[in-house]
Amino acid sequence: MDNGGSVLSLSAPHFPYSATILRRHSPVASISFSLKQPPPQPPEPPESPPDLRRPEKSIGSSSSSSSPSPIPSPKTPLKINPLKGLTNRSSVSPLVQSEVSSKVSSFGSSLASKLRLSSKLSPPPPPPPPPPVEETTQFRDEFRSDTKPPEEETRNPQQEFRQEGKIFVGNLPTWIKKPEFEEFFRQFGPIENVILIKGHHEVEKNAGFGFIIYAAEKSAMKAVEFDGVEFHGRILTVKLDDGKRLKTKAEQRVRWVEEGEEDTKMSNKSSWHQEREGSRKSLQRILDTNGDNWQAVISAFEKISKPSRTEFGLMVKFYGRRGDMHRARETFERMRARGITPTSRIYTSLIHAYAVGRDMDEALSCVRKMKEEGIEMSLVTYSVIVGGFSKAGHAEAADYWFDEAKRIHKTLNASIYGKIIYAHCQTCNMERAEALVREMEEEGIDAPIAIYHTMMDGYTMVADEKKGLVVFKRLKECGFTPTVVTYGCLINLYTKVGKISKALEVSRVMKEEGVKHNLKTYSMMINGFVKLKDWANAFAVFEDMVKEGMKPDVILYNNIISAFCGMGNMDRAIQTVKEMQKLRHRPTTRTFMPIIHGYAKSGDMRRSLEVFDMMRRCGCVPTVHTFNGLINGLVEKRQMEKAVEILDEMTLAGVSANEHTYTKIMQGYASVGDTGKAFEYFTRLQNEGLDVDIFTYEALLKACCKSGRMQSALAVTKEMSARNIPRNSFVYNILIDGWARRGDVWEAADLIQQMKKEGVKPDIHTYTSFISACSKAGDMNRATQTIEEMEALGVKPNIKTYTTLIKGWARASLPEKALSCYEEMKAMGIKPDKAVYHCLLTSLLSRASIAEAYIYSGVMTICKEMVEAGLIVDMGTAVHWSKCLCKIEASGGELTETLQKTFPPDWSSHHHHHGFLDQVSDVDSDEDDVDGEDGEDDEDVNSVSDLLSPYK
Repeated sequence: MDNGGSVLSLSAPHFPYSATILRRHSPVASISFSLKQPPPQPPEPPESPPDLRRPEKSIGSSSSSSSPSPIPSPKTPLKINPLKGLTNRSSVSPLVQSEVSSKVSSFGSSLASKLRLSSKLSPPPPPPPPPPVEETTQFRDEFRSDTKPPEEETRNPQQEFRQEGKIFVGNLPTWIKKPEFEEFFRQFGPIENVILIKGHHEVEKNAGFGFIIYAAEKSAMKAVEFDGVEFHGRILTVKLDDGKRLKTKAEQRVRWVEEGEEDTKMSNKSSWHQEREGSRKSLQRILDTNGDNWQAVISAFEKISKPSRTEFGLMVKFYGRRGDMHRARETFERMRARGITPTSRIYTSLIHAYAVGRDMDEALSCVRKMKEEGIEMSLVTYSVIVGGFSKAGHAEAADYWFDEAKRIHKTLNASIYGKIIYAHCQTCNMERAEALVREMEEEGIDAPIAIYHTMMDGYTMVADEKKGLVVFKRLKECGFTPTVVTYGCLINLYTKVGKISKALEVSRVMKEEGVKHNLKTYSMMINGFVKLKDWANAFAVFEDMVKEGMKPDVILYNNIISAFCGMGNMDRAIQTVKEMQKLRHRPTTRTFMPIIHGYAKSGDMRRSLEVFDMMRRCGCVPTVHTFNGLINGLVEKRQMEKAVEILDEMTLAGVSANEHTYTKIMQGYASVGDTGKAFEYFTRLQNEGLDVDIFTYEALLKACCKSGRMQSALAVTKEMSARNIPRNSFVYNILIDGWARRGDVWEAADLIQQMKKEGVKPDIHTYTSFISACSKAGDMNRATQTIEEMEALGVKPNIKTYTTLIKGWARASLPEKALSCYEEMKAMGIKPDKAVYHCLLTSLLSRASIAEAYIYSGVMTICKEMVEAGLIVDMGTAVHWSKCLCKIEASGGELTETLQKTFPPDWSSHHHHHGFLDQVSDVDSDEDDVDGEDGEDDEDVNSVSDLLSPYK
């Protein structure tokens, strides 16, 4: 829409597609998202802003309180080959006719029969560059603190002017600003000051070098080790400051004072004073023909000797579209400094700049200034404000300004309706969005196709497939031709709900309609296959896209790297990173995260740390999630000392640990039974003001139960009750397992009864832990009854349950029961593992010399199964079994020959040393039980880890 020279776009950076200019269509059918509109809750009006007419500071210093960079609207280049080969060309019913017709009939009244959609949309503003930040160097303060009297300079000038903790950084990109510069070097330690030297002729840029002053000399030394690191495409020079610069500046200052050259030295004139008067007309021509070339636009504006209100307004509007709110404000203040009064259009352009930059506080400050000066706010101004709050996710504030626009302006347009609808779709308030569509139609306003896309995107977020298809059908009935954005909404919907086959059908319909895929739709398809762990089809889509000449962006490369890591092909993932760098795509932290986690998950911490160092050298600043990935891997390997070192390095780099970090450290100490350390980090977590949740308490309970401190575990449960944190099945399983370790059947049984009273259903882990308690107490009758109770409730025993039961029968010296349990397990279709064979064979060998013949045959059968499975036991087990064999077959035999095939390869050399067996203590059944208990403990650990999987 063009109102007063301000072209505004309905589409926002959050919306996944760029807008499309469409022709006006006459209404064909009618539809209404008819739900009652809830009354809006207007926020309190903000305070009065400072005067904007005469700023006290320099032009560039009027920065906002917050300036988050906007998300650029994605470009959608149209290529060829829409997912060639992924679906058959066989006659499949079109998606819209087969899927929509069956679902619209049942939906009926929720959407009315009226959607007249027609309006023009402007393309979204181009992606803005990073907002500049005014750097203030404090050279005079440094001179006052660092320089010494001239007579002392001859003694040791290097030692006098050099400052501890100060480093020199050279070969910086000239466009880099202080926040990015400081953020990268903060990883080496706390920073006291950052000095970025400005350019001599262009103060907006730096001179290519700067200084960092660390609080500790150790941090500076660590930063120097990264000399040669890549930073935004430049190879940095990092070295300790030698003091030459401060010495030179001090000498210049003395000379300026003595010779009076300071005024002459600092005088400088802008080049636009000397340019021709005719360059004023070139600005409009460049904006019309080459508006994306910001350098050409700025150069043309600077050539104008005396810009008027029109030229200043064009520049404010230009910066506003780019989201460069600092330069927009600078141009605005330059205009006012010349005595030119801003109009409503110029104020609207400035507000638009703040809205795109997500600084709505400054935008409202401009609104208050407009009202103070008596400048009327146009409908475009209100539309910009509503759109800004919509992008920021503040639906209530957007409602407040929308209601004010309705009170002041009798007639609204589709643009402002589209933005308020977008605000509620992004917050998943689809009832309010439907009510707004109905209200818009009742006012006789035809909706553009972008509102259809907004509604489809909203239904995608709430996973409402039925309503999304209804909107798609109405879009076609109203005469609109579906675009790649329309089909992309459907693909996104189906990939979100996990129906990738229907997404492929949409892709086929696109091909039949002549609509080509873009990077967004390809990325959605790849994400859908990655979620289903269908790596082959994900790679097929990626390869087809590359073959058709489409160049992947960083987001697509990150998705493919995640796919490689998911299938365990870490080398290919690293190779993809190198391909990105060759194509001049700068990897991000999200690029390296799955690789670091993949190596850590596989236990290869050396490679994980190498990739972490590689990430730093590529200029990526580690985040808390990166450090958490390293800590997770070290905890899984039970390398707690190294995990704590990573935590300390994380603190030194200025990255604050979160709840997940401390919880994982506590889990690590719980796995090794170090209760003291677990409580230490629990206290540390609370002292730092972090939230304590059920995952934290589970780690603490695990530490207590692992070390047998059940009274401490009960104290932890009382604290959970005091904090109103309910106990779930995982907490109960940990407590039951703790009592099972002590063989306390009664306490374990009481916990199971308490679970049932609180409505928590016992699961397979609960029953397995209780059977373990019964086995240790020798109450096998109760263990058998527990198995029957499980089966009655529909809970099927797993291999851990049978292992625990076999171990109990072996401990009760009833190997025939153990063998019967083993046969029952195989009849259930459960494949025995090494722990089952070890436990069962140990029990049978100890009784085979005096038992019936069927036990002997059972031993032979189990031995043959182990040989076929290729299982090899450890040396201690081999020694114990060999002693049992001597009692059964003193001179050897078929059983001895078969069983020795499961012994270690070096068994023969040890067997010939007669003194070896005497030195090794007997491995009785109780010791074997301990090994089995570790297996059960691992089961509990795995179950808690499964619950904590989002933090890995």
